[in-house]
Amino acid sequence: MTALVQAQDPGDPMNKLNWMNLAGGRRGLRYHRRRPPPGAMPGTLLIDAEAPPPRLTVLAYGPDSYTEEEVSDLGRLDELCREWPVVWLNVDSLSDEPLLRAIGEHLDLHRLVLEDVVNLGQRSKAEFYDDVLFIVVRIPDVERGDTEQVSLLVRDGLVVTLREHSGDCFEAVRDRIRHSKGKIRVRIADYLAYALLDAAVDHYFPVLDEAGLALDSLEDRVFEEPTPETLEQIHSLKRSLVSLRKAIWPYRELLNTLMRDAGSIFADETQPYLRDCYDHVVRLIDLVEAQREVTSDLQNMYLSTVSNRMNEVMKVLTIIATIFIPLSFIAGVYGMNFDPAASRWNMPELGWALGYPAALMLMGLVAGGLLVFIGRKGWF
Repeated sequence: MTALVQAQDPGDPMNKLNWMNLAGGRRGLRYHRRRPPPGAMPGTLLIDAEAPPPRLTVLAYGPDSYTEEEVSDLGRLDELCREWPVVWLNVDSLSDEPLLRAIGEHLDLHRLVLEDVVNLGQRSKAEFYDDVLFIVVRIPDVERGDTEQVSLLVRDGLVVTLREHSGDCFEAVRDRIRHSKGKIRVRIADYLAYALLDAAVDHYFPVLDEAGLALDSLEDRVFEEPTPETLEQIHSLKRSLVSLRKAIWPYRELLNTLMRDAGSIFADETQPYLRDCYDHVVRLIDLVEAQREVTSDLQNMYLSTVSNRMNEVMKVLTIIATIFIPLSFIAGVYGMNFDPAASRWNMPELGWALGYPAALMLMGLVAGGLLVFIGRKGWF
């Protein structure tokens, strides 16, 4: 994927943004290659054969305690659902088609849901299938320099997250459950779904903070020493911000859908938290839009600065050329080598004892007069 050009200074903010290469490229195109071919049967699953084997972890909890374990079959999941008020099943890697279909049968999912789970590149969205809520979110992945698609399945007492890679994007939520921070242990599964959504949204704030630092650094470079590499970095950052906007903007519609139509899934007590999450999304959109405008301004500023510097150089060269034009004329006249002995009109100055100093003095007076004239006009 297209990455930002690395700066030479290791402490430069631009170096922290080398992973924010969301503008397209091979990794992004790989998602498109995994889509079903045109005309394929609905519900077709395209599995990445090179992906590692899946890992299933369960975090079940109640107000007083919790349990966390790795499971190998869905039978154990049923036992935990009977024992605990809230169960969170996390599936890392989507390489096992039988397992995915088993999850679909276990939750009685529509076959189009599984198709959206494995066909990566989906925009963030929320869809309702009977008593199951299907949510797709995109989360920035710092290590891989990309956004990762995460699917959530929510129903009474159970939340399932399905991810292409393993990672810790929801580790803060796990930590809140383990240490009973806040209200998460005393609330039902809808609050867990909100917490996961909120964590996904909040992951974009550090990204945009780093982008802001990079913009400040680029602005200084544009004024101090604009180079083609600076323009390339501005362009790469702008493309990354455009891709971030594409990833963030659908969250607005997703949360609108949840606040408007998810009364059967999200309790009234959870609605204020969804509105707070919506407010975070609006702030992210405002940030990314403002930073996109700044990158456009920096591009224009770069071009203006380079043009102004070129004008300064051309002005100096023009002044030098203007001074030397009459001097070249005088030197050319006295370099014509007419013989003064053949006629008294043939350059009598060549026979003067002070002819050479007089010619130099004439050149100096002409050059000095031009400098005074140009200085009074304010052209320096």
